[in-house]
Amino acid sequence: MAGSVIRDEPAEGVVRLKISNPTKRGALDHPILDELANKLPSTDEARCLILTGEDKIFSAGYDIGDIPEAVFAEEAEKLIAHPFAAALEGLDHCEVPIVAAITGHAVGGGLEIALACDLRITEPTARFGMPPAKLGLVYSHTGLRRFIDAVGVPRTRELFLLGRRIDAQTAHHWGLVNEISAEGGVAEQAVAMAVELVNNAPLSIRGNKRILRELAAAAGELEPGVEQELLELRRACFSSADFREGVSAFAERREARFEGR
Repeated sequence: MAGSVIRDEPAEGVVRLKISNPTKRGALDHPILDELANKLPSTDEARCLILTGEDKIFSAGYDIGDIPEAVFAEEAEKLIAHPFAAALEGLDHCEVPIVAAITGHAVGGGLEIALACDLRITEPTARFGMPPAKLGLVYSHTGLRRFIDAVGVPRTRELFLLGRRIDAQTAHHWGLVNEISAEGGVAEQAVAMAVELVNNAPLSIRGNKRILRELAAAAGELEPGVEQELLELRRACFSSADFREGVSAFAERREARFEGR
């Protein structure tokens, strides 16, 4: 059963988008990613967005369980990278501020989706992690840059090279999240923050958000040749035996046996 994005309006000027894929722990499948890429509310519809998940989960990341075995090597990059990149671009270029209300675990692509929002509030019991090292995946350089911008190089290394999960208190200390709500209070706190944003000057909010986005992009420009090398490095991982083994082990709930090829 496909996931969906459920929309409601919890306050005037605020649109809330809920990632709904309950049978797969909020996994980001193509219908969800397409909604985030192409159907975000306009500035005529909302002055602030809230992006949230269902009870106990924000998102377990990209739905890698749906990669067909028959086309694994040839299609993995297209199935994973491009719809996800389009969703991130949609969030990045949204003119109004976006608050992520993290209802529970945010892992992998789910955590990067949260980082693409402007502000993040989490439940105290949520956990956060990036599992590429457990899957044989080379993450995109644009995604790694997003984490470096948020928490710096040492913390990004810890997240991506060790692949451990961290708790909400650690995430707050690192700067991955802005606030920790009371238990069960993340929805209410996110709406309160959204209303505060709605009451601020829209031209100022939109202008400052645009400038911040452009400054972040300009600070990390790569030489074209280096960028192409990084793209090829990531592309090669999709056809590797390690990536196939990592995804299989994830689906079978067992330890992966990597061979470095």
